[in-house]
Amino acid sequence: MKRTPTVIGIDIGGTKISAALFHHHGDLLHKEVQPLARRKGEEVIALIGTMMQSLMDHAEGWTYKVVAIGACVPGIYDAIKKTVWAPNIPDWNHIPLQDELKKYLDDQSIHIVLESDRSCYILGEVWKGCAKDCADAIFIAVGTGIGAGILSGGRIINGSGGVAGAIGWMALEPPYDEKYDAWGNLEHYASGDGIARGAVELLEKNRTVTSLLDAVPTDQITAHHVFDAYEKQDSVAVEVIEKAIGYWGMALANLVSLFNPRKVIFGGGVFGPADQFLDRILEEAKQWAQPLSIEEIQLETSALGGNAGLIGAGYLALTTLNDQVHDE
Repeated sequence: MKRTPTVIGIDIGGTKISAALFHHHGDLLHKEVQPLARRKGEEVIALIGTMMQSLMDHAEGWTYKVVAIGACVPGIYDAIKKTVWAPNIPDWNHIPLQDELKKYLDDQSIHIVLESDRSCYILGEVWKGCAKDCADAIFIAVGTGIGAGILSGGRIINGSGGVAGAIGWMALEPPYDEKYDAWGNLEHYASGDGIARGAVELLEKNRTVTSLLDAVPTDQITAHHVFDAYEKQDSVAVEVIEKAIGYWGMALANLVSLFNPRKVIFGGGVFGPADQFLDRILEEAKQWAQPLSIEEIQLETSALGGNAGLIGAGYLALTTLNDQVHDE
């Protein structure tokens, strides 16, 4: 019996793994989600292997054939060394993930291809989101950290070691401070964790200032607390968010000046609540950016939300298929 080719997309996050079966025309056929639940190292690899097998069994029952698997990894994929570094998953320190996942496949002809999460985000938007038909687009992911998926001339820019787009290390405000060592200047103030850090720094610096955030233990303050306090015009929250808006605008300006994209898309857990600031971010960027380039861009928030990485991973798998596989 002739079986229809399908692919699997896998989004490996810091707290959960999402995996889905995609028709080669792009339709999502079946999706599964599993929490990491404190798994680390090989335990996470085993969970991914179990999910791959479950989706392949599902495909078999529908007379589909899985021909490729794409995986979105939460860190850096070095395509030369074939290793993954994912700081949010314990013991994933330059591991040969592609080779390890191959061990879970009975059919070694199935292609497995990996890419960083930020690159998968922009691929997802190009395929199913608001960057369709774009050859030059950037996805700025603002969540726990900050990264940028960069599509230029129809190609993902990864750099020599897969680190391109790690924009959390953008230097936007001198002088240098040792507190930037772990994640960089931009990420320190403008990521989700950075917004929380900024609030704690202000509370500790200005102990005489009364804030709604005083009701939350400092080690439990999150970006959501800060955004809620901002809506009530809390002075500490307003100062933190205003600084983040400035940082987002400067980062946007730098990326636009460097890459001259047609579209820039903000996504991740912070956008969300920061969607309301898009116009202000653009106005800030216009003060810093190359003037012709900034006037050309379309600035939007993600059309795919939390599914951008999963959909991008599915698209990544599809792009590995040659014409013969499509036609079989």
